[in-house]
Amino acid sequence: MKNIKILVTGCAGFIGSHVCENLLKTTNYIIYGIDNLDPYYDVKLKRKNIDILLNYSNFKFIEEDIVNTKIINEIIFDKIIHLASMAGVRYSIENPQKYIDVNVKGFINILEQCVKTNKPHIVYASSSSVYGMNKKIPFSEEDKIESCNSPYACSKLMMEVLAKTYNQIYGLTSIGLRFFTVYGPRGRPDMAPRKFMEAIASGNTINKYGDGNTYRDYTYIDDIVSGILSAMYNSSNCQYELINLGNSNPITLNKFIKTCEEVTGKTALINYMGDQKGDVPFTHADISKAKKLLGYNPKTTLFEGLRHILK
Repeated sequence: MKNIKILVTGCAGFIGSHVCENLLKTTNYIIYGIDNLDPYYDVKLKRKNIDILLNYSNFKFIEEDIVNTKIINEIIFDKIIHLASMAGVRYSIENPQKYIDVNVKGFINILEQCVKTNKPHIVYASSSSVYGMNKKIPFSEEDKIESCNSPYACSKLMMEVLAKTYNQIYGLTSIGLRFFTVYGPRGRPDMAPRKFMEAIASGNTINKYGDGNTYRDYTYIDDIVSGILSAMYNSSNCQYELINLGNSNPITLNKFIKTCEEVTGKTALINYMGDQKGDVPFTHADISKAKKLLGYNPKTTLFEGLRHILK
């Protein structure tokens, strides 16, 4: 049996490093990871993630940018997990061009190389942000997408349209996963779960935007990884699909902060702020499609997941 080769883009990031680590622990596949170590947040954190992966002999790291990498032309991959992206709703409002340059142009580069080689199956990261200001809940993949609320969300929607187009024209198979507020160990430092937990545990102030009644569908990293790998194996033989990966148990910001307090055993010191541009009032995933096509079954409660952040 030939050595199966998997490419994971964005391997130094939060989700990418967990996906790679799981594959390295549970398979003998050769895992190629590429990442440009973008300084959107502390590169030291990304290098620590890479150091974890380099402990495995079947991991190969290449420091490259998805916008100009030629790796798919050079190596025949069986599957591609495309997680590299410019993330962050608020940062995208300040730097919209960068999100088009990286997320859209980078994805086109990946797609073009796949078409010209062996057409490997692609799993790629979309986002719950594409639902924007939609009022119907829970969010379903069948909902019309017509109210994106940030350049980040627009870039993810453009990726979905491109994936569908490349399936129609070239038969390139792909599954786009709409992630809902992923958190857990090694989480991004700019996102509330890690930022709030570390601040409250250390007795530092947190910024609370709005009245605290907005709510999010927080999804633990292990549950997300299970969905990603199921999409990679693609036992349902999907040709082109968009699938929500969430917890389907949304929590208000007020309850989220209270849960952080319960986990840390400390009272939050809160700096009250106004509403933030680009934010949406709620996210709530309908995960019936994920259950059907991926056997997806999120198991981790918010309390349990937050406990793991500070370990």
